[in-house]
Amino acid sequence: MKSSELNENKTAPSKSPQREGQSPSEEQEGNRRVAIITGAGTGMGFEEAKAVAAKGFHTIMACHHPDRAEAKRLEIVSETGNENVEVMGIDLADLSSVRRFADEVKARFQHLDLLMNNAGTLATKFQRTKDGLEQTVQVNYVGPYLLTRLLLPLMREGSRIVNMVSLTYRIGHLDFPYFFTSGRKGSFWRIPIYSNTKLALTLFTFDLANRLKDKGITVNAADPWIVSTNIIRMHSFIDPLTDIFFRPLIHTPRQGADTAIHLLLDEDKASQTGTFNRSNRIVNVGEKFYRHKQMQELWDATEALVRKFL
Repeated sequence: MKSSELNENKTAPSKSPQREGQSPSEEQEGNRRVAIITGAGTGMGFEEAKAVAAKGFHTIMACHHPDRAEAKRLEIVSETGNENVEVMGIDLADLSSVRRFADEVKARFQHLDLLMNNAGTLATKFQRTKDGLEQTVQVNYVGPYLLTRLLLPLMREGSRIVNMVSLTYRIGHLDFPYFFTSGRKGSFWRIPIYSNTKLALTLFTFDLANRLKDKGITVNAADPWIVSTNIIRMHSFIDPLTDIFFRPLIHTPRQGADTAIHLLLDEDKASQTGTFNRSNRIVNVGEKFYRHKQMQELWDATEALVRKFL
Protein backbone atom coordinates (compact mmCIF):
# COMPACT_ATOMS: atom_id res chain seq x y z
CA MET A 1 0.00 0.00 0.00
CA LYS A 2 1.54 3.29 -1.13
CA SER A 3 1.32 6.29 1.18
CA SER A 4 -0.38 8.25 -1.60
CA GLU A 5 -3.28 5.78 -1.53
CA LEU A 6 -3.93 5.98 2.20
CA ASN A 7 -6.05 9.14 2.03
CA GLU A 8 -8.12 8.12 -0.97
CA ASN A 9 -11.83 7.98 -0.24
CA LYS A 10 -13.10 4.87 -1.98
CA THR A 11 -16.73 5.24 -0.91
CA ALA A 12 -19.43 7.83 -1.15
CA PRO A 13 -21.65 6.90 1.80
CA SER A 14 -25.23 8.06 2.01
CA LYS A 15 -26.33 10.72 4.46
CA SER A 16 -27.12 9.41 7.95
CA PRO A 17 -29.78 10.59 10.38
CA GLN A 18 -29.10 13.19 13.07
CA ARG A 19 -27.65 11.76 16.28
CA GLU A 20 -28.10 12.55 19.97
CA GLY A 21 -26.36 15.81 20.89
CA GLN A 22 -26.07 17.06 17.30
CA SER A 23 -27.34 20.54 16.48
CA PRO A 24 -29.36 20.92 13.23
CA SER A 25 -26.95 23.33 11.56
CA GLU A 26 -23.81 21.53 12.65
CA GLU A 27 -23.18 19.59 9.47
CA GLN A 28 -22.90 22.82 7.49
CA GLU A 29 -20.15 24.16 9.74
CA GLY A 30 -17.20 22.95 7.71
CA ASN A 31 -14.64 24.75 9.87
CA ARG A 32 -15.61 23.01 13.11
CA ARG A 33 -12.78 20.98 14.62
CA VAL A 34 -13.79 17.34 15.05
CA ALA A 35 -12.44 14.71 17.43
CA ILE A 36 -13.29 11.02 17.82
CA ILE A 37 -12.50 9.16 21.02
CA THR A 38 -13.20 5.42 21.16
CA GLY A 39 -14.21 3.91 24.48
CA ALA A 40 -15.18 7.37 25.72
CA GLY A 41 -17.96 6.25 28.04
CA THR A 42 -15.66 5.26 30.90
CA GLY A 43 -12.14 5.51 32.26
CA MET A 44 -9.40 7.14 30.26
CA GLY A 45 -11.60 7.60 27.19
CA PHE A 46 -14.03 9.71 29.19
CA GLU A 47 -11.16 11.89 30.44
CA GLU A 48 -9.81 12.31 26.90
CA ALA A 49 -13.25 13.20 25.54
CA LYS A 50 -13.74 15.77 28.30
CA ALA A 51 -10.34 17.33 27.60
CA VAL A 52 -10.91 17.78 23.86
CA ALA A 53 -14.46 19.02 24.42
CA ALA A 54 -13.07 21.63 26.81
CA LYS A 55 -10.93 22.88 23.92
CA GLY A 56 -14.01 23.39 21.75
CA PHE A 57 -13.86 20.33 19.51
CA HIS A 58 -17.01 18.72 18.23
CA THR A 59 -16.47 15.55 20.22
CA ILE A 60 -17.71 12.14 19.13
CA MET A 61 -17.77 9.58 21.90
CA ALA A 62 -17.48 6.28 20.01
CA CYS A 63 -18.88 3.70 22.41
CA HIS A 64 -19.83 0.04 22.43
CA HIS A 65 -22.83 0.79 24.68
CA PRO A 66 -24.07 4.24 23.61
CA ASP A 67 -27.07 4.16 25.94
CA ARG A 68 -24.77 3.77 28.95
CA ALA A 69 -22.56 6.63 27.72
CA GLU A 70 -25.35 9.19 27.51
CA ALA A 71 -25.00 10.20 31.16
CA LYS A 72 -21.27 10.74 30.60
CA ARG A 73 -22.01 12.89 27.56
CA LEU A 74 -24.27 15.10 29.65
CA GLU A 75 -21.57 15.31 32.31
CA ILE A 76 -19.03 16.50 29.73
CA VAL A 77 -21.46 19.09 28.35
CA SER A 78 -22.15 20.35 31.86
CA GLU A 79 -18.50 20.56 32.88
CA THR A 80 -17.12 22.04 29.65
CA GLY A 81 -20.01 24.14 28.39
CA ASN A 82 -19.52 22.56 24.97
CA GLU A 83 -22.86 21.31 23.67
CA ASN A 84 -21.29 19.76 20.58
CA VAL A 85 -20.64 16.42 22.21
CA GLU A 86 -22.40 13.31 20.92
CA VAL A 87 -22.39 9.57 21.39
CA MET A 88 -22.14 7.21 18.45
CA GLY A 89 -22.28 3.44 18.66
CA ILE A 90 -19.42 1.25 17.47
CA ASP A 91 -18.51 -2.36 18.14
CA LEU A 92 -14.84 -2.97 17.45
CA ALA A 93 -15.52 -6.71 17.70
CA ASP A 94 -17.66 -6.42 14.55
CA LEU A 95 -15.87 -5.08 11.47
CA SER A 96 -19.20 -4.34 9.77
CA SER A 97 -20.02 -2.06 12.71
CA VAL A 98 -16.69 -0.28 12.31
CA ARG A 99 -17.45 0.28 8.63
CA ARG A 100 -20.94 1.61 9.38
CA PHE A 101 -19.54 4.01 11.96
CA ALA A 102 -16.92 5.32 9.55
CA ASP A 103 -19.48 5.69 6.75
CA GLU A 104 -21.69 7.81 8.98
CA VAL A 105 -18.80 10.02 10.05
CA LYS A 106 -17.72 10.52 6.43
CA ALA A 107 -21.28 11.33 5.39
CA ARG A 108 -21.62 14.04 8.02
CA PHE A 109 -18.20 15.65 8.36
CA GLN A 110 -15.79 17.17 5.88
CA HIS A 111 -12.69 16.52 7.94
CA LEU A 112 -11.37 14.89 11.11
CA ASP A 113 -8.78 16.57 13.31
CA LEU A 114 -8.23 14.10 16.15
CA LEU A 115 -8.60 10.33 16.34
CA MET A 116 -7.96 8.71 19.70
CA ASN A 117 -7.89 4.91 19.51
CA ASN A 118 -8.45 4.40 23.21
CA ALA A 119 -10.89 1.49 23.53
CA GLY A 120 -9.49 -1.85 24.56
CA THR A 121 -10.28 -5.12 26.29
CA LEU A 122 -8.61 -7.95 28.12
CA ALA A 123 -10.73 -11.05 27.57
CA THR A 124 -10.73 -13.51 30.45
CA LYS A 125 -11.63 -16.51 28.30
CA PHE A 126 -11.18 -17.51 24.69
CA GLN A 127 -13.78 -15.93 22.43
CA ARG A 128 -13.87 -15.68 18.66
CA THR A 129 -15.72 -12.82 16.97
CA LYS A 130 -18.18 -13.12 14.11
CA ASP A 131 -15.28 -12.11 11.86
CA GLY A 132 -13.37 -15.21 12.96
CA LEU A 133 -10.75 -13.37 15.05
CA GLU A 134 -9.78 -13.72 18.69
CA GLN A 135 -11.74 -11.16 20.72
CA THR A 136 -8.86 -9.22 22.29
CA VAL A 137 -6.95 -9.12 19.01
CA GLN A 138 -9.91 -7.67 17.14
CA VAL A 139 -10.92 -5.08 19.75
CA ASN A 140 -7.40 -3.92 20.59
CA TYR A 141 -5.79 -4.05 17.17
CA VAL A 142 -7.74 -5.07 14.06
CA GLY A 143 -10.78 -2.90 14.85
CA PRO A 144 -8.71 0.26 15.50
CA TYR A 145 -6.60 -0.51 12.41
CA LEU A 146 -9.70 -0.65 10.21
CA LEU A 147 -11.26 2.41 11.81
CA THR A 148 -8.10 4.43 11.24
CA ARG A 149 -7.76 3.27 7.64
CA LEU A 150 -11.40 4.15 6.90
CA LEU A 151 -11.16 7.62 8.43
CA LEU A 152 -7.87 8.65 6.83
CA PRO A 153 -9.63 10.28 3.85
CA LEU A 154 -11.07 12.86 6.26
CA MET A 155 -7.69 13.76 7.70
CA ARG A 156 -5.60 16.67 6.57
CA GLU A 157 -2.35 18.39 7.44
CA GLY A 158 -2.39 18.93 11.19
CA SER A 159 -4.66 15.99 12.00
CA ARG A 160 -3.45 13.78 14.84
CA ILE A 161 -3.86 10.07 15.56
CA VAL A 162 -3.02 8.72 19.01
CA ASN A 163 -3.06 5.01 19.83
CA MET A 164 -3.34 3.84 23.42
CA VAL A 165 -0.71 1.15 23.86
CA SER A 166 0.84 -0.51 26.92
CA LEU A 167 4.19 -1.19 28.50
CA THR A 168 3.40 -4.89 27.92
CA TYR A 169 4.29 -4.51 24.22
CA ARG A 170 7.85 -5.47 25.16
CA ILE A 171 6.83 -9.03 25.98
CA GLY A 172 4.58 -9.37 22.94
CA HIS A 173 5.13 -11.85 20.12
CA LEU A 174 3.47 -12.08 16.73
CA ASP A 175 3.03 -15.73 15.83
CA PHE A 176 1.45 -15.81 12.38
CA PRO A 177 -1.11 -17.09 11.50
CA TYR A 178 -2.13 -17.87 15.10
CA PHE A 179 -2.07 -14.23 16.21
CA PHE A 180 -5.29 -13.24 14.46
CA THR A 181 -7.41 -16.29 15.18
CA SER A 182 -6.10 -17.36 18.60
CA GLY A 183 -4.05 -14.44 19.91
CA ARG A 184 -0.97 -16.61 20.29
CA LYS A 185 0.45 -20.00 19.45
CA GLY A 186 -0.68 -22.45 22.11
CA SER A 187 -3.43 -22.33 24.70
CA PHE A 188 -5.36 -19.23 25.76
CA TRP A 189 -3.52 -16.99 28.23
CA ARG A 190 -4.94 -13.51 28.61
CA ILE A 191 -1.85 -11.47 29.52
CA PRO A 192 0.38 -12.71 26.65
CA ILE A 193 -2.47 -12.21 24.18
CA TYR A 194 -3.07 -8.68 25.47
CA SER A 195 0.66 -7.99 25.17
CA ASN A 196 0.65 -9.28 21.60
CA THR A 197 -2.13 -6.90 20.65
CA LYS A 198 -0.29 -3.95 22.16
CA LEU A 199 2.85 -4.88 20.25
CA ALA A 200 0.80 -4.97 17.05
CA LEU A 201 -0.75 -1.56 17.78
CA THR A 202 2.67 -0.12 18.59
CA LEU A 203 4.13 -1.38 15.32
CA PHE A 204 1.09 -0.03 13.44
CA THR A 205 1.76 3.36 15.03
CA PHE A 206 5.35 3.48 13.79
CA ASP A 207 4.49 2.07 10.37
CA LEU A 208 1.57 4.43 9.73
CA ALA A 209 3.55 7.44 10.94
CA ASN A 210 6.20 6.67 8.36
CA ARG A 211 3.61 6.21 5.60
CA LEU A 212 1.96 9.55 6.43
CA LYS A 213 5.06 11.62 7.22
CA ASP A 214 4.77 13.66 4.01
CA LYS A 215 1.09 14.45 4.55
CA GLY A 216 1.43 16.33 7.83
CA ILE A 217 -0.72 13.81 9.71
CA THR A 218 0.92 12.73 12.96
CA VAL A 219 0.65 9.29 14.56
CA ASN A 220 1.88 8.60 18.08
CA ALA A 221 1.56 5.99 20.82
CA ALA A 222 0.63 6.75 24.43
CA ASP A 223 1.47 4.36 27.26
CA PRO A 224 -0.71 5.13 30.30
CA TRP A 225 1.39 2.97 32.65
CA ILE A 226 -0.88 0.78 34.81
CA VAL A 227 -4.31 2.31 35.28
CA SER A 228 -7.18 1.51 37.64
CA THR A 229 -9.98 0.90 35.14
CA ASN A 230 -12.58 -1.76 34.49
CA ILE A 231 -10.23 -3.49 32.04
CA ILE A 232 -8.49 -5.00 35.09
CA ARG A 233 -10.89 -7.74 36.10
CA MET A 234 -10.17 -9.94 39.09
CA HIS A 235 -11.50 -13.50 38.87
CA SER A 236 -9.32 -16.13 40.54
CA PHE A 237 -9.32 -16.62 44.32
CA ILE A 238 -6.02 -14.73 44.74
CA ASP A 239 -6.92 -11.82 42.44
CA PRO A 240 -9.17 -10.01 44.97
CA LEU A 241 -6.22 -9.71 47.34
CA THR A 242 -4.09 -8.38 44.51
CA ASP A 243 -6.83 -5.88 43.72
CA ILE A 244 -7.01 -4.62 47.32
CA PHE A 245 -3.26 -4.07 47.73
CA PHE A 246 -2.20 -3.25 44.18
CA ARG A 247 -4.92 -1.07 42.67
CA PRO A 248 -4.46 1.90 45.08
CA LEU A 249 -0.84 2.20 43.91
CA ILE A 250 -1.59 2.59 40.22
CA HIS A 251 -2.73 5.54 38.15
CA THR A 252 -6.20 6.99 38.11
CA PRO A 253 -7.93 7.20 34.69
CA ARG A 254 -7.14 10.92 34.54
CA GLN A 255 -3.47 10.28 35.25
CA GLY A 256 -3.40 7.48 32.72
CA ALA A 257 -5.01 9.66 30.05
CA ASP A 258 -2.64 12.59 30.60
CA THR A 259 0.01 11.59 28.06
CA ALA A 260 -2.59 10.97 25.36
CA ILE A 261 -4.30 14.29 26.08
CA HIS A 262 -1.02 16.16 25.64
CA LEU A 263 -0.36 14.35 22.36
CA LEU A 264 -3.83 15.30 21.15
CA LEU A 265 -3.84 18.94 22.17
CA ASP A 266 -0.44 20.45 22.91
CA GLU A 267 0.94 22.85 20.33
CA ASP A 268 4.47 21.61 20.86
CA LYS A 269 3.30 18.10 19.85
CA ALA A 270 1.85 19.25 16.52
CA SER A 271 4.76 17.98 14.41
CA GLN A 272 5.80 15.07 16.63
CA THR A 273 5.15 11.73 14.95
CA GLY A 274 6.18 8.09 15.13
CA THR A 275 6.94 8.21 18.85
CA PHE A 276 6.20 6.12 21.93
CA ASN A 277 5.29 8.26 24.94
CA ARG A 278 4.97 7.74 28.68
CA SER A 279 4.53 10.38 31.41
CA ASN A 280 4.55 13.07 28.70
CA ARG A 281 8.02 12.08 27.52
CA ILE A 282 9.22 10.30 24.42
CA VAL A 283 10.54 6.84 25.23
CA ASN A 284 13.24 5.44 22.96
CA VAL A 285 12.02 1.89 22.35
CA GLY A 286 15.00 0.96 20.18
CA GLU A 287 15.50 -0.13 16.60
CA LYS A 288 14.12 -3.58 17.41
CA PHE A 289 10.68 -1.98 17.52
CA TYR A 290 11.06 1.07 15.29
CA ARG A 291 12.16 -1.25 12.47
CA HIS A 292 10.62 -4.48 13.68
CA LYS A 293 11.31 -7.43 11.41
CA GLN A 294 7.60 -8.30 11.27
CA MET A 295 6.26 -4.78 10.66
CA GLN A 296 5.64 -5.21 6.94
CA GLU A 297 4.26 -8.71 7.42
CA LEU A 298 1.84 -7.40 10.03
CA TRP A 299 0.65 -4.61 7.73
CA ASP A 300 0.17 -6.95 4.78
CA ALA A 301 -1.66 -9.58 6.82
CA THR A 302 -3.96 -7.01 8.41
CA GLU A 303 -4.71 -5.37 5.07
CA ALA A 304 -5.71 -8.76 3.70
CA LEU A 305 -8.06 -9.33 6.65
CA VAL A 306 -9.89 -5.99 6.37
CA ARG A 307 -9.72 -5.50 2.58
CA LYS A 308 -13.42 -6.17 1.95
CA PHE A 309 -14.34 -3.45 4.45
CA LEU A 310 -12.11 -0.74 2.95
